[in-house]
Amino acid sequence: MTVSAMYPGTFDPITLGHEDLIRRAALLFDKVVVAVADDTSGKAPMFNTEERVALARTVLADIEGVEVTGYKGLTVDFALKQGLRVMIRGLRAVSDFEYEFQFANMNRHLTDEVETAFLTPTEKHTFISSSLVREVASLGGDVSEFVSPKVQLALMERVGRA
Repeated sequence: MTVSAMYPGTFDPITLGHEDLIRRAALLFDKVVVAVADDTSGKAPMFNTEERVALARTVLADIEGVEVTGYKGLTVDFALKQGLRVMIRGLRAVSDFEYEFQFANMNRHLTDEVETAFLTPTEKHTFISSSLVREVASLGGDVSEFVSPKVQLALMERVGRA
């Protein structure tokens, strides 16, 4: 039986923490779709959807069974249309659990055809978030330990430091 999963998120930008989860998910599932959400729920993204998809494709190009695509609308609707029955969610800390638990229960309410699987990042990536990376980059800090070199370059260009 082939089992395909999706890892949805805004990935603004994709971090080494995201990459860590995706690499490990690729070992568990036959196919992993990294689904880059167009709707950023009121957030002001640093990169538009096409840029976020392109950065993720660049970073993840060497991982067999992983594809990256953008999507609009409800995440569970995208999953069902693509035949993806597992949604991967990352838990960095206990503080993530409550939100992710609510998210998983809402998705289960919307459909019982998509299951949520939680993965935790390796210890060195537990504190990394895209919002912190954007803030550090915007204030002139070094983000090389948190993102791939190509993402770092894109961040530096965006904040005018390249």
